[in-house]
Amino acid sequence: MTGTTTKAQEKRAARKSQPIATFFHVHLVSDSTGETLNAMLKATTSQFAAAKPLEHIYALIRSRSQMEKTLAEIEASPGLVLYTVINPELRRLLEIRCSELQTPAISVLDPLLHAFKDYLGLEQTARPGAQHELNDAYFKRIGALDYTLSHDDGQMTWDLETADVVLVGVSRTSKTPTCMYLANRGVKAANIPLVPTADPPQELFSLRKPLIVGLVASPERLSQIRESRLGGLNAGDAAEDYSDLELIRQEVLRAKRLFAKHRWPVIDVTRKSVEETAAAILTKLSARQNQ
Repeated sequence: MTGTTTKAQEKRAARKSQPIATFFHVHLVSDSTGETLNAMLKATTSQFAAAKPLEHIYALIRSRSQMEKTLAEIEASPGLVLYTVINPELRRLLEIRCSELQTPAISVLDPLLHAFKDYLGLEQTARPGAQHELNDAYFKRIGALDYTLSHDDGQMTWDLETADVVLVGVSRTSKTPTCMYLANRGVKAANIPLVPTADPPQELFSLRKPLIVGLVASPERLSQIRESRLGGLNAGDAAEDYSDLELIRQEVLRAKRLFAKHRWPVIDVTRKSVEETAAAILTKLSARQNQ
């Protein structure tokens, strides 16, 4: 009985120790798509476990009437205001009204813009949504996405020399999602799966232009992911070898030996998100291009 009481008390204590969620309104006001504000909000709130923002998004705010409607909604649900607004008149209108409402209003790009202006000695172009124009960077990103989709999972190996990055790894090392993330950054990424029943394509070993990166993960983690994957596919006992821990250990060991033989850089994705893996690859790609 005492043991039961103790466990119940421990559960109550654990619940009490958890931070109470703090809900708050946050208004994202942009003269463009609002993607920058959304990304910065997520990056900031991720550092506050209990913070639960109630987002109000106002995109493409480029006229006085649009701004006035936005301010009416801010007044109705007071909270933090984050904004990226280039037009001086609209900025002033927003800042004055937020000051009257005693609502914090933060122009999130101002510190960066001022730092760039001071360092470069150049004036700002003041074009709303300039980062989303249909310029060379936009078409490069679209081209990278098209390339990555057509070179996923070992497709079109005869065309790998035109890639920027080629990822190689055993099953479930996040090759495809990492490639898609890289493609969204304008990087042409292909991936080659390593399977126990077949050798890697010979084209892989003659590549000169692409950065080839090996992805590995702990066998225990891979086994868990594969078991979950098989469960979702209702594969039953037909693919036991796929999630067998000892066989996975052998797969990973063969992969590591392959990477070491060809001196390919290796990234362990066991505890990494796709974004972290992609960031590590971009760092390696940048260092290689700047040699």
